[in-house]
Amino acid sequence: MSPIAPVDPASPDLVGEVDALGRSLGLVRSRIGEIIFGQREVVEQALITLLCGGHALLIGVPGLAKTRLVETLGTILGLDEKRIQCTPDLMPADILGSEVLEESDTGRRSFRFIAGPVFCQLLMADEINRASPRTQSALLQAMQEGRVSIAGQYHPLPHPFHVLATQNPLEQEGTYPLPEAQLDRFLMQIDVDYPDRDAEREMLIATTGFAQDRPRPAMTATELIAAQRLIRRIPVGESVLDAILALVRSGRPDSAGKGITRFVSWGPGPRASQALMLACRARALIDGRYSPSVDDVLALAPPVLRHRMAVSFAGRGEGVTVAQIIDQISAPFR
Repeated sequence: MSPIAPVDPASPDLVGEVDALGRSLGLVRSRIGEIIFGQREVVEQALITLLCGGHALLIGVPGLAKTRLVETLGTILGLDEKRIQCTPDLMPADILGSEVLEESDTGRRSFRFIAGPVFCQLLMADEINRASPRTQSALLQAMQEGRVSIAGQYHPLPHPFHVLATQNPLEQEGTYPLPEAQLDRFLMQIDVDYPDRDAEREMLIATTGFAQDRPRPAMTATELIAAQRLIRRIPVGESVLDAILALVRSGRPDSAGKGITRFVSWGPGPRASQALMLACRARALIDGRYSPSVDDVLALAPPVLRHRMAVSFAGRGEGVTVAQIIDQISAPFR
């Protein structure tokens, strides 16, 4: 795919499609707001991830509605949603499925494939870092290729297919940190923080009464697929493209040993540039704009880059964090 969509931003067809999708997304955000209180950035980033056709890793302490957000998105976007609770004893077959030997009435034996929960459109992997590395790797092929291999046979997954995984940053005993290769498959790492006072007050009133609101559908899976195709047609200006390239490349280890990136042990690869390009297009569309700006790049750089970078031992010794590195490499574009 060419990095700059060869579509005239003034094209009546494109403008009309963007306007129509903007209205649909406005309804989607309104329906999400009926269930999820506050967390505007979290909701926006999760929605951007799905519009880009990607996967997201949600990190936050227990009780911040991460699971509820995923369930709400599945209902509102009309997706077939399933959930797996990751534990140390979870096996790959518990996610992917397995073949069983069956015997017919005539005595003939044959294998039949029983699909696992991964065969859905929106898979929630709760506390993914509690699963063993072997089980984590079972999701790697599914997230990258949209298919799984069982007993030497490929089985395509439904379309669209998204993984929204959650992770608890506090309880680290009995966990298996995700390897860099799998982290890179997530389009964004979404940090979920505590809601503000007004949002928490509204939540208390709405969720402790006799009846609670339930999510209502606002889109279908077919409409989401059409939106994902439209995202890739949004034109991107040269200034935005240059900003994406410069920002991502400046986050890689500095072999000259100058600047803060000397503390980076490994940095974002080309997949980060692709993710940032798509995410900027989606953010512009959600805001009703026909092309992204450098402000979109700056707003989305942290969730796109923070899980694709690691601070070296020397950097940790000096108290350097990934957030500080991203802030410094973003400074020239403000």
